[in-house]
Amino acid sequence: MNRNSPTAVQSLCILRLSALGDVTHVLPLIHALRRRHPKLAVTWVIGRFEHKLVGALPGVEFIPYDKKGGLKAYLALRRQLATRQFDCLFLMQLSARANLVSTAIRARRRIGFDARRSKEGHALFINERIAPPAGTHVLDALLQFGSKLDIHTGDLSWTLPSAPPDLEWARAAMPGDAPFAVISPASSHPLRNWTAAGYAALADHLHAHHGLRIALCGGPSALERELGARITAQMRSPVTNLIGQDSLPQFVALLRRARILVSPDSGPAHIAAIAATPVLGLYAATDPQRSGPYNFRQYCVNAYPEAAKKFLGKPSAELKWGQKIEQAGVMELIPVNAAIAHADKLLAATA
Repeated sequence: MNRNSPTAVQSLCILRLSALGDVTHVLPLIHALRRRHPKLAVTWVIGRFEHKLVGALPGVEFIPYDKKGGLKAYLALRRQLATRQFDCLFLMQLSARANLVSTAIRARRRIGFDARRSKEGHALFINERIAPPAGTHVLDALLQFGSKLDIHTGDLSWTLPSAPPDLEWARAAMPGDAPFAVISPASSHPLRNWTAAGYAALADHLHAHHGLRIALCGGPSALERELGARITAQMRSPVTNLIGQDSLPQFVALLRRARILVSPDSGPAHIAAIAATPVLGLYAATDPQRSGPYNFRQYCVNAYPEAAKKFLGKPSAELKWGQKIEQAGVMELIPVNAAIAHADKLLAATA
């Protein structure tokens, strides 16, 4: 019997705890799994916060895990899964914490990343590897797990339903039918954030030349609120500041109505795929070919090659996969006129 056939593989556990962008990357794989193996029982061990984003996905058993819960959370997971055995485990996260959590999951086949991407002792917790993916993006690697279950993804789908109350919130937050742009200016890694002056200039251009209303979005942290306030203070055009006011499902609902999202390398750049919203990505500290918005990488403002030369003294092609250049001032390598030109091109292409 083919070990990858639907009859041989009846239960699958996915371990991907974080972060928001990375759990979003799992959605196309799950949709492909459901199409190919509709009777496959899928369980996903996921971070509690990330569960708030994708928990409405039908046909999946979610086990939210408290990543800050330490030994107590780990032992609780062991107890919860003590009597269960899975045909397959997809260990889709490269971290010491994920390795430890994976020991609470019993599975005949423990499938992990290829040797090039493996780190943090990942090889000690798996008994099979995916083949090296042809592409360099994180999503390319995650999709490669599907080949282990005879799945060869074609059309990618990030479909995730929005609840009516979230759609109502989005309608109230940006009322009317006039088009608008969403700017989510802050990453959880501050050195990936562009300048307030740059965001303000780009927002004014989107309003003046494309007739777009502007909405600022983000989390409730002091850093995000402060960055939003500095952007607002430097803008000439009207702006609706929603930073700290929305939940993750409400943000998705808002993106469903948005004309464009502007974001650095952060979760929202990937969450936008759920809403099929075009993304203008701003990249210098990280490589957009690896971590940019998957369907809009060609429209990213990409200063990563310049950053590699300035801060590391070598071409970006010589850097190892996933290397970050999180140096003070790196995002200042992105000029305003480049961001405006890429925005114009993206809006024209998606009109």
